[in-house]
Amino acid sequence: MKRCTRCILPETLPGIRFDADGVCQHCRRAPSPELHAAQRDRLRVKFEALVDSLRTQPGYHCLIAWSGGKDSTYTLWLLKEQYGLRVLSFTFDNGFVSPQALKNVREVAENLGVDHVIVKPSFDVLKEAFVASLQPEMYPAKALIRASAICNTCMALAKGIGLRIAVQNKIPLLAYGWSPGQIPLASAFIRLSSPMLQAMVDAAMSPLEAALNDQIATYFPERQQLMEAQVLPHMVAPLAFLDYNEETVLHHIRNLAWERPQDTDPNSTNCLLNSFACLLHTRQMGYHPYVMELASLVRDGYLDRQEALDRLEIAPIPEIVAAVEAKLGVRIADE
Repeated sequence: MKRCTRCILPETLPGIRFDADGVCQHCRRAPSPELHAAQRDRLRVKFEALVDSLRTQPGYHCLIAWSGGKDSTYTLWLLKEQYGLRVLSFTFDNGFVSPQALKNVREVAENLGVDHVIVKPSFDVLKEAFVASLQPEMYPAKALIRASAICNTCMALAKGIGLRIAVQNKIPLLAYGWSPGQIPLASAFIRLSSPMLQAMVDAAMSPLEAALNDQIATYFPERQQLMEAQVLPHMVAPLAFLDYNEETVLHHIRNLAWERPQDTDPNSTNCLLNSFACLLHTRQMGYHPYVMELASLVRDGYLDRQEALDRLEIAPIPEIVAAVEAKLGVRIADE
């Protein structure tokens, strides 16, 4: 398969183009390291100014979507310990969270002294949503470039739940543990307006409503809530613009009794569904759902190109894929 000679994007990625040297348009358009660093610095300054203004306010300063994985755990540590915010953490239990990840959540929350809630929808609802996500037409092709259909479903539910909690409790900051490469830098710190927030909710709900009808509305803020909200949260993914080093991340969270699960694939430290989702996406779309993220990490100097290629070649754990298939009542492994 032909790939960009600078990053790792494949010829099967929708819209990909290569120049005479085999370099893709994403690499050609990428900002210089100096410009990228300046963009990150501007976001950090804006974020820290907001944080400074929040510390003296009553109530929760920040709500964090906490998967129990390494990056969201480190983000929680940063917000609580380095930035001194009063944090409410919530975990969306999709029915496939690794037992070790759930143990990590309990122990880290206790050791950090943060308030924490787990939101676990009925598995009947989750199963229906995930089975619907097996059909690639559930999401537009653009939404599948950075994540599988199943991950899009998970993220939509987690975002909806987070927005509902934040709006109901007037929490001014909603944080995610996305690391560099997972989202565009321009999306790492956003001040939400009511129309923008409603558009986000509509976009997240629409594919799920088509599959689940009226079962899905309870996981998202209502339109009236958004129109009348006194506080609309900023959305932030601080790891996208702060200094990021995986060894530093692991050092801090291991001190909180966090342990890496042994039953997840190399691209996840919390979710048993991920291998299944990646396998299905690769077969349906012709490229790995993590390829855009890994290419960004190569482009920005966080990851060696060969290491990124090696990650794409790691096969899913057959036993975990089979367990997911059994729980969902589907069969795709031998297709």
